[in-house]
Amino acid sequence: MGLWQRFTLIFKAKASQALDKAEDPRQTLDYSYERQLEMLTKVRRGVADVATSRKRVEMQLTQLTTQQQKLSEQAQKAIDMGREDLAREALTRKSGLTAQVTDLQGQVAQLQGEEEKLTNAARQLQAKVDAFRTRKETIKATYTAAEAQTKINEAFSGISTEMGDVGQAIQRAEDKTAQMQARAGAIDELLASGALDEPGATNNGDDIARELAAMSTESDVESELAQLKAKSTAGELPAASTEAEQPSNVTQLPADQPKPSD
Repeated sequence: MGLWQRFTLIFKAKASQALDKAEDPRQTLDYSYERQLEMLTKVRRGVADVATSRKRVEMQLTQLTTQQQKLSEQAQKAIDMGREDLAREALTRKSGLTAQVTDLQGQVAQLQGEEEKLTNAARQLQAKVDAFRTRKETIKATYTAAEAQTKINEAFSGISTEMGDVGQAIQRAEDKTAQMQARAGAIDELLASGALDEPGATNNGDDIARELAAMSTESDVESELAQLKAKSTAGELPAASTEAEQPSNVTQLPADQPKPSD
């Protein structure tokens, strides 16, 4: 198989597949029904044309028959008047009309036969068109019901194109939301740790906070140390009080009084 033949085959296959997807059986049936109606209209028009021609020939035949009767009457009058020559002339003309009448009668019979054939064909075609219309509507209704059922089943199963697109969109939205939440949490942690501070930049708010935290810690330490000291001092005071309450055997003299001499 040559390259061109392969290309042609592929093109035909692709075109057939595309047309099959784009084709709607309901539209095809409607188009076929319209074409049949057009054919039926043409047949009926043909019947009308044949009937018109037959009627025209019948009118000519009637005129010739009337002329024949008139010539016969003229011949009879000529004989009554003793004018045999005029009677012969009238009969001669009548004889010439007889051939035309015979010809027209044949045409009328022929046209009547054609008219009957076309009329029967029109009746048969009308019956076929009516049957096709009934079948067309049945097929269309069945196809529409099947299409609706298929879409419903696809919607329930989630395999339809629309539902698939919606599902993918929801999944992408959920993924992006989770990603943004994770990013926001990471940024909060980095901000809290100060990792995102610019090098060399001073942050007065953070410095003050750190100083306050250091002062608070130092104050807590001093307070706890004072409590420990207070407890220690409270433990030593009872011993000191006991020593102070014991009486002294040494008589203290006034400071300005001289000591007795031995």
